[in-house]
Amino acid sequence: MELEMYQVDAFASRLFAGNPAAVVPLQQWLDAGLMQKIAMENNLSETAFFVNEGEHYAIRWFTPEYEIDLCGHGTLASAYIIKKFLSLEASQVNFSTQEAGLLKVGVEAEVYTLNFPSRMPEACEVPEHLLESLGVTNAEAVLRSRDFFVVLPNEEALRACAPDYSIMKELPAIGVIVTARGDSADVVSRCFYPGAGIPEDPVTGSAHCNIVPYWSGELGKPQLICHQLSPRGGVLNCELRGDRVLMSGGCVLFSKGIIYI
Repeated sequence: MELEMYQVDAFASRLFAGNPAAVVPLQQWLDAGLMQKIAMENNLSETAFFVNEGEHYAIRWFTPEYEIDLCGHGTLASAYIIKKFLSLEASQVNFSTQEAGLLKVGVEAEVYTLNFPSRMPEACEVPEHLLESLGVTNAEAVLRSRDFFVVLPNEEALRACAPDYSIMKELPAIGVIVTARGDSADVVSRCFYPGAGIPEDPVTGSAHCNIVPYWSGELGKPQLICHQLSPRGGVLNCELRGDRVLMSGGCVLFSKGIIYI
């Protein structure tokens, strides 16, 4: 069996920036165990698989360790591949998912806009080792949605985080989002998922489903420029629109190849 596979730098305007995702278009679903092995072999933060189901594409995402419920950059990269190679005239690509409902990606002048569900984080008890795992001693707030959500005093404190992944992997959550008011943008963040085989994620669309509603309320405005301060870095132009979060960015194709199975 031969499968086409693409690697795309998502939320990027140039190569070697943003978040790389592998994209595998399928005629029909593979066994989940095989998709997991492909993702493990790729060793990227996510490998996205999709199947054309007529009016929409069914999509699934795998980290090197397990299947995940929602992935922004993998969805952005998949829409880019569909627009570039499969449906050249499309101005919107719709995806159905197993857990996150219908996802829409608008396309206009090489800008791709995700339309994702808002996931407002809620107050929670602070796990004993959470702050220690980040290398910080204080936080302005600790909340949780799917991931722990830690608000720090400023951008400087966020840049100074020195995570201990061995401690963080033991926390009872998929990952940890750390965020603050920005100097370089309205909002800055870093995101860590060591339990999923991703120590620091370069650019995390799903995390902004939390970040945008939280900071929209704190800053009193629906439109935000968000900067993820990973080594590769990424800028997302975001908007809270009712119970949805819009996130816009570009994509750059890195490679196209064949998987032989």
